[in-house]
Amino acid sequence: MQVDITSNDANTTVAPTGDVDLSVSRDLQSALKKVMDDKPERVIVDLSGVPYMDSSGVATLVEAMQISRKQATRLVLCGMQEKVRSIFEIARLDKVFTIVDDPATADSA
Repeated sequence: MQVDITSNDANTTVAPTGDVDLSVSRDLQSALKKVMDDKPERVIVDLSGVPYMDSSGVATLVEAMQISRKQATRLVLCGMQEKVRSIFEIARLDKVFTIVDDPATADSA
């Protein structure tokens, strides 16, 4: 898995590519913690390159959400493929996270 990080004035985008499972979820966790340490206004997690995510990946995003709430950073998930979106819907996490269709929409979420 690869994790690309880009920043502009108010937003930092974290874009993992590949399956997010137990073997690589720590890489995503490290990237998100590094980004959160800078306390950006908004963190956008672009999941368009993630075809599969297991519970360890979901737990990583839940942890990022908890950190973001403590430091008043807006966390937005976008670009979810259908398999990943269904995991969030089954767990009802789509009611907890801010989820939008694409990065352009995430800028204003």
